[in-house]
Amino acid sequence: MEQKTKRRYITGLDGVRTLAVLGVIFYHLLPDKVKGGYLGVAIFFAISGYLITDHLNQEWQETGKIRLLTFYKKRIKRLWPNLALVMVLSTAYITLFQRNLLNNLRGVFFSSLLFFNNWWQINNGASYFDRFNNESPFTHIWYTAVEAQNYLIWPILFIILTLLLKKRGKIFIAVMIGALASAIWMAILFKPGSDPTRVYYGTDTRVFGIWMGSALAFIWPSNHLKERIPKEAKRLLNGVGLGSLVLLILSFFFLSDQSSFLYYGGFFLISILCVVLLAVVVHPGASLNKWLTNPLFKYIGSRSYWIYLYQYPVMIFYEAKIKNLADNVLLHTLIEIFLIMLLSELSYQFFEKPLRHFDYSQTWQTVKGWFKKPILSWKKPALIPTLAILGITLVGLIIAPVNHVDANQQRMKEQILANRKIAAESKKTAKEKTASTTTSTEDKAATAKKAEQHSELAQKYGVTDAQVKKADAAKFTFFGDSVMLGAAAGLNEMFPNSVVDAEINRQVYASVDLLQKLKDDKLLHDTVIIGLGTNSPFTDQQFADIMAIMGQERKVYWINMRAPTVRTQGTVNAALTNMAKKYKNLTIIDWYDYSINHNDWFYEDGTHINPDGLTSYVKLMVDSLIKS
Repeated sequence: MEQKTKRRYITGLDGVRTLAVLGVIFYHLLPDKVKGGYLGVAIFFAISGYLITDHLNQEWQETGKIRLLTFYKKRIKRLWPNLALVMVLSTAYITLFQRNLLNNLRGVFFSSLLFFNNWWQINNGASYFDRFNNESPFTHIWYTAVEAQNYLIWPILFIILTLLLKKRGKIFIAVMIGALASAIWMAILFKPGSDPTRVYYGTDTRVFGIWMGSALAFIWPSNHLKERIPKEAKRLLNGVGLGSLVLLILSFFFLSDQSSFLYYGGFFLISILCVVLLAVVVHPGASLNKWLTNPLFKYIGSRSYWIYLYQYPVMIFYEAKIKNLADNVLLHTLIEIFLIMLLSELSYQFFEKPLRHFDYSQTWQTVKGWFKKPILSWKKPALIPTLAILGITLVGLIIAPVNHVDANQQRMKEQILANRKIAAESKKTAKEKTASTTTSTEDKAATAKKAEQHSELAQKYGVTDAQVKKADAAKFTFFGDSVMLGAAAGLNEMFPNSVVDAEINRQVYASVDLLQKLKDDKLLHDTVIIGLGTNSPFTDQQFADIMAIMGQERKVYWINMRAPTVRTQGTVNAALTNMAKKYKNLTIIDWYDYSINHNDWFYEDGTHINPDGLTSYVKLMVDSLIKS
């Protein structure tokens, strides 16, 4: 049996954690700028896998066994208290100030604290990539669930592999085969053009990132690495480490979450970069550990878990109170960063640090001591606020409804669902007309009746009779998301011979195949009106793919975005303006400018149109498409 080795603290890992957490934060705060920041999670996975396995390796060397119960206790103490505090504080806030978020809160709360939130979100149809409809302060908790589930199974796998294979090289190969299998499973389950949340959240499809870090620990144990190495080896390590660091940083800015490449090996390659960076940072003979060691990185790295946990609650709660977020994204981003850091620091100083010295075996005695007389005492200043917060949290969990829709949401939902039927009927009718070769004739009475209907529509929507007559005969294709879907009834009424194809949560990246299907079915007419971009920005390539389907012969109108609570509003609208300069057959319909001073046209979210907004939306379409 080997002598007990003193474990060294690898200071450079705080720098790596800083890179990871900043990537994730800015991905959520500035998704159009740091479009690949979500890859910071891959760094966290690699660090976790390496450190846990390195610790198990050393314990096995020193004692010849793994104390599973001790391992699980340590992991729970590392993950659970911080998570519990954030969950309790957030639930109390929701109960007091933002009760619209109480819906399904019990499921979110307990799945988070019991570490199966990733599967709960998958089962309940949540989307990590929906920038607009996914309003939850706990979306990001999927990550802690994946970590905890790996903690549960990994030490058992470690023992089995060590007993069966014995040699570290063989164990390394076995673990890498398991990681590769997980990555292949991700590629198999991924469906291009559909929401990738299942493969993004799934433990089975993400565990390879952790296991690759674990595999490294078998062939690169921290206590066996020598500080003194040849200069050539040092230069090689530094070069490889810097190269991986630069590539990871570049990926944060250029690797969009909408790229299919990610799921067909991209995440696996990113994990390789993470492992290479990790290998160099933990090596005492390389310089990268020193380069990534400084007071700022130490500060952020030591609080990275708190920063990660607080990011979504701060963003969701803050942005719910700000109705013009898109007008000054930078200012609101700075305010949110300040709030995240403030809460993280307070939690670190007044919760985490005291817990480090707390004897958990005395938990029950400590709790009993709180309630000894006198309860109101200067020695117990936190007791009353703590009980109050816990009480409010309990009330919130008790009253939290399941799948509840409030009156405002219900009206919007009913309007959208009714319009969905109208849109479906529009496509069906257009398809039947396309297949039919018969022509119809009208008598004078029918013509007079139609003229009367045209006059009524002209008055209703504030356009001319001549415009209505042209709209009635026009064959257009309307293609969009839930904003357009909310106007489907009016569009179908004004353009009865046109196709209206709109759907909730429709994304640009998923629209290429849908538009191609319309084209194949001869439902993509010579004039196409597109309303997309609310749910997420688009890449130049995605836009080019759509325009390629349109071809040069079609006239394309793209309705720009009006979503004041969505931080990518300005980015999407600016991109559309630039695209109109690039494509001669593209015209932008300026819904943003047309509606900017008319909050009364919208439901509470400021984006989806109410009945008044529907009338104005249709009028804008008529005025833009048909000149009086």
